[in-house]
Amino acid sequence: MPIETTPVLADAHSAHRAHGAQSPQSAHGAQGTHGAYGAGPAPDADLVAVPFGPGPTAPAPAPWLESPVPVDALLAHYEAKGEPGEVVEVPTVRDGGGVRRVLFYGVGDGSAAAMRKAGAAVARRAKGRASLSVVVPSEGDVAALAEGALLAAYAFTVGNGRSKPVGEIVFVGGDERDLKRGEAVARAAALARDLVNTPSSVKTPAWLAEQAKAVAAGSGIDVRVWEESELGEFGGIRAVGQGSISPPCLVQLSYTPDNPQAHVVLVGKGITFDTGGLSLKPTEGMKAMKTDMAGGAAVIAAMSALAAFDAPVRVTGLVACAENSISGSAQRPGDVITQYGGRTVEVLNTDAEGRLVLADALAYAHAELDPDVVIDVATLTGAAKVALGVNLGALYATDESLAADLVAAGEAGGERLWRMPLVEDYRAMLDSDVADLANVDRRMSGAAGSIAAALFLREFTGGRPWAHLDIAGPARAASDEGEITKGGTGFGVRLLLRYLTTASRARTTT
Repeated sequence: MPIETTPVLADAHSAHRAHGAQSPQSAHGAQGTHGAYGAGPAPDADLVAVPFGPGPTAPAPAPWLESPVPVDALLAHYEAKGEPGEVVEVPTVRDGGGVRRVLFYGVGDGSAAAMRKAGAAVARRAKGRASLSVVVPSEGDVAALAEGALLAAYAFTVGNGRSKPVGEIVFVGGDERDLKRGEAVARAAALARDLVNTPSSVKTPAWLAEQAKAVAAGSGIDVRVWEESELGEFGGIRAVGQGSISPPCLVQLSYTPDNPQAHVVLVGKGITFDTGGLSLKPTEGMKAMKTDMAGGAAVIAAMSALAAFDAPVRVTGLVACAENSISGSAQRPGDVITQYGGRTVEVLNTDAEGRLVLADALAYAHAELDPDVVIDVATLTGAAKVALGVNLGALYATDESLAADLVAAGEAGGERLWRMPLVEDYRAMLDSDVADLANVDRRMSGAAGSIAAALFLREFTGGRPWAHLDIAGPARAASDEGEITKGGTGFGVRLLLRYLTTASRARTTT
């Protein structure tokens, strides 16, 4: 019997409240009137967050903000500067007696990064509390404030768990549309985290496909799943999954708005657990491998929010799902497989499996979907993490405009990318004596592993404008920091949504 898990995302409200609830259905629409502090928090609110800064500037007077010491004097005493992430907690007098605690939170320059950090800081200070009222500043990126607060209040537990985030967040004031936008982004990222954090004892390829179907049903998008004999031409997906008792599958999600400006295909790696296959990983390297489908989770989650943002482009999401396991039927080093479209690949390392399932999906997209732009997202190589650490995703691209747009989307959305080179000299590393390609450097040198993987994938894109996001580093977090929570981070969702929904950036590129 599968275990029960409880993903939690604190709900967002302004005039109405947000209760801690299971995502992705947790968040309600946010409301409010534009203004410095709106109408003030509810009379019974016992924890209120009030913005200030930059500099030790006191908030405007309010009847509910009564302190024995003037607020400006308090902030000066604490040498508060109003920097993002800075929080000063003070007691104030409550109407009718008693004490209300106020969190003065710095907003810095009001930029998206500053407001995201500010929202996360106050949500973390409210950990374990039933409710937090956040007074929205009159200036600054309100959507990012909501996004940071809600994502920092995310938790995923099995059974009772020990994570107790704030139960509800009430946004006071602010523009309704901005708050709703921040909430929608947070909801999508939380969905990706839920999928990533679910244990692999539950998360089989079939389970992941069912989650995609559920998302499609609630998001107005079409879904198709290839299973069993339907995967006949998808040799990479079949080969990777043939050693598991849980059969592989391919999921296709389709979003089509009126008068689409372009067609973008998103491809996600959906390896629900990765033992490495017969090229077995060490125990330490295997512990986090329930998260090896983070790229597929990002694609599903981004697709779930496209209708909410009225994305102007047609988007097809492909998630290649398999469990890379060990058995008598598992593929062997030295096997030759035939990918979708007929290219043959010598499998020199069964732990380089993600590129095999992605290659099938990329080749199918080129042959059957006629996209203007193709973007794949995957926890593909440890080499990318070694090169860039855990705060940056590696970006490879064949189109300069596409690369620039993705970098900009990542910067604005709080998910940074670093452009990496597609070094043509290294392409010869993938030559095979017995097949069209080898799936890793035939000399097994271990050098330029992330570049070699990207070059392998490029072979299956048909020369279309293509970008590859290797998110092996930032897809997982070892601890809480800012809006990031321990475990799956949902990396890729925010930058993909921004890319797909802003100013026709997903246009046909030339």
